[in-house]
Amino acid sequence: MIWQSTRARAGRARLTASAAAAALAALTTVVSCSSGGADGGSPGGVRGEAQTPAAVAPSPTPSPTKTYPLSTAPRTIPSVRTHEAARGPGWRPGPGSAVVVAKGSEVLADEARLLSQELKTGVRNGGPVRAGDVELALGPAAPDPASAAPESYTLTTRDNRVRITGPDEAGVFYGTRTLKQAVRSGGAMPEGVVRDRPDRPQRGLNVDIARKHYTAGWIEARLREMADLKLNQLGLHFSDDQGFRIASDSHPEVVSAQHLSKEEVRRIIALAQSLHITVVPEIDSPGHLGAVMKAHPQLQLRNINGVPRQGAIDISNPESARIVDDLLREYSSLFPGRWFHIGADEYQALTVRDPESSYPQLARAAQQRFGPQARVQDLATGWLNDRAAVVRAQQKQPKAWNDGFFRGGVVSGDKNVEVEYWTGKELGSREPQEYLAEGRKVVNLNDEYLYYVLGEPNEFTYPTGRRIYEQWTPLVLRGTTAVPARYSSQILGGRLAIWSDLAGAQTQEQVAAGVRMPLRAVAQKLWTPGQPPLDWAGFTALSDRLG
Repeated sequence: MIWQSTRARAGRARLTASAAAAALAALTTVVSCSSGGADGGSPGGVRGEAQTPAAVAPSPTPSPTKTYPLSTAPRTIPSVRTHEAARGPGWRPGPGSAVVVAKGSEVLADEARLLSQELKTGVRNGGPVRAGDVELALGPAAPDPASAAPESYTLTTRDNRVRITGPDEAGVFYGTRTLKQAVRSGGAMPEGVVRDRPDRPQRGLNVDIARKHYTAGWIEARLREMADLKLNQLGLHFSDDQGFRIASDSHPEVVSAQHLSKEEVRRIIALAQSLHITVVPEIDSPGHLGAVMKAHPQLQLRNINGVPRQGAIDISNPESARIVDDLLREYSSLFPGRWFHIGADEYQALTVRDPESSYPQLARAAQQRFGPQARVQDLATGWLNDRAAVVRAQQKQPKAWNDGFFRGGVVSGDKNVEVEYWTGKELGSREPQEYLAEGRKVVNLNDEYLYYVLGEPNEFTYPTGRRIYEQWTPLVLRGTTAVPARYSSQILGGRLAIWSDLAGAQTQEQVAAGVRMPLRAVAQKLWTPGQPPLDWAGFTALSDRLG
């Protein structure tokens, strides 16, 4: 039955085909006749010749519309916070491209010039934004509160144009860094919208230029490197036992032979300002003042037996405060930034078992000023508070190392001084939670991860970018353990620190190469919270591509 049914269907198919052929033949005859002239031939044709039907013109085939896959986030260091994907070719600089400063945003002229130089485009102030252009503008791009956060920016890529907006110049500048890196890493800025902002307000590098002289050119190179990584703070520790490295008008006698001139410092500051980096000076006291006391040996701290303590100034002597305050005021006017670091760490009088017996002059001064229960640590705390008051009078926010703040005692350290937490290894040092529980603001310079100490003395080892990238976060203030997340808002950020303990262990060039990947890892962890989008191998490859 199955075979017979199939056969029957085949027969019907043949009949249908034959009928269709006959109908087509009849139609052809009709068309041929109806299209002829009065004599039955074609117009102008020859009677009796077979006529070929006129060919039907094919319909034009429309050109296919080019489609694009959804874009992916630009590949940058640090990675961007959010990217809204879109379909399109993205943006790349072309022959007619220009960086355009929007009307009313003329203060962005420097950012526009730098970006145009980097991308090899033209630059225009105002005027229409054409295809191929990049526009820079101040002002939040959307009602989203995040778009109004300091240092935030929105970068929109569509219609072969890029628009970068931000509430301040720094935010727009960071948007230009994203654009520059995206073009370098992928050839183009991906289509879509980037909304980006830093996780922490303070992000940077600290350099000990006191124990090792670094040239102005080397420091300027670090500033340019930092700027592309969206870092915004360079600390300069320029006074220590081994050297005092910036020229002084108030006390030229304390300055080392190798030093930066004030003109070089002004040049460094001018470059930093153009890159939205604040240079933070540090004069460490009452310890680490050996270079000052070399010119003023009468101020050196001595114990009851007359034995001097390295780097420690006698804070019971009023002349000590006078000289240090002269220097603080002088350099406050040289450095226009917001902060001044007053040190306060490792005062050697407090590293002995019984400071009051070893340094009776300090004990007497403490009791005279703060009462019969006061101890040497109270005198040291009073010194910190006094130096903080000096720089605050110069419109500066004081910073100090964590081991300059003590528990107990009759005097408390000024709570408005930012605590730069570096160690839990020093005698009497406290857990970071103690500072945070007191409501203090803290900056992370954890010596377990962020200390690049030349020559690796005292069990220090050079930090690796991988260890920072995979293990450290701003909450890891001491050792390898994070503080509770409830304190996160009090942790202002962090800095990688270069310390020149054994100055000859590395050249300037070796130091720059050694901190390259640690600095990139720190930049990533301070800008974008959470797990980085790339593994370490991918992060390293991207860094190599960006140069």
